[in-house]
Amino acid sequence: MAALSGGVRCRQLSIGSCGRELVAAVDTFLLDCDGVLWNGPRAIRGAAEVLLGLKARGKRVYFVSNNCSRSRDAVVAKLATLGLAAEPEQVYGTGYCSALYLRDIARLRRKVYVLGSEALCGELRAAGLRVTGGPQDAEELPVSICALDPEVGAVLVGYDEHFSFVRLAKACSYLRDPRCLFVATDPDPWHPLVGGTAVPGTGSLTAAVEVASGRKAEVIGKPSRFMFDCINERGAGEPLDPARTLMIGDRLDTDILFGSNCGVQTVLTLTGVSTLQEAQDNMASTCLDRQRMVPNFYVDSIADFLLLLTG
Repeated sequence: MAALSGGVRCRQLSIGSCGRELVAAVDTFLLDCDGVLWNGPRAIRGAAEVLLGLKARGKRVYFVSNNCSRSRDAVVAKLATLGLAAEPEQVYGTGYCSALYLRDIARLRRKVYVLGSEALCGELRAAGLRVTGGPQDAEELPVSICALDPEVGAVLVGYDEHFSFVRLAKACSYLRDPRCLFVATDPDPWHPLVGGTAVPGTGSLTAAVEVASGRKAEVIGKPSRFMFDCINERGAGEPLDPARTLMIGDRLDTDILFGSNCGVQTVLTLTGVSTLQEAQDNMASTCLDRQRMVPNFYVDSIADFLLLLTG
């Protein structure tokens, strides 16, 4: 596949474009999961071999995912079923990082009202936070008589397949108090499904709460650099050196922009959401925000790293 036009800002990563030199110069690899290591129930070809090759060369690997519907342990289990070995300490998902934000940064002592899955609620409880809402919040009473918990001090919006008018109303009611924190796990607007369909993502649900409440959420996941800071504070070994760190992802508006925000080099893999044409359009744009979503390199898939790890 030909490299993008317009110079060396974004080019195909290969042996001929200093790929081996880049891999040798990188100590830490930050990997998105969906669209990079797997698509739906199947691992992307070569993913397991690449992870083994990175480990054999002493590279640090962290899995940085905007998916809040899986706990750290569930991500490790998913990786294991696909033949991809990992430890919970390598996984930084938005559920876990949202819990760290609420506990350690916001120092929340009151309850969190959750729009999201049981996995998200579990990450919050594991961090010692008190939770209300979530999938157990099945109240379908008229909004006018819904009971509000006076101990709620934060609203957290995540991916919620049971999002409803009543839950939206309760979230907005809590957010009428300016002291109530408003946090979103991630800004993903939609997610692709096998077969070409799509479902609304956390960003879509957050937008509804923002409009209805007149508030703006603090977003934890990519492209915010908060997860990068979490790795720096809690990851194994020395803090990340941006000059020796590489972000590999499939989405320009989250993964690649995250890398830009963290000052690290980026690789777009073409097995997920964003396309080469979209990267090319961003590179040709005069809009600085779009230019920041241009990867340094692209690959057809994670398997392209196999050649760079040999020899």
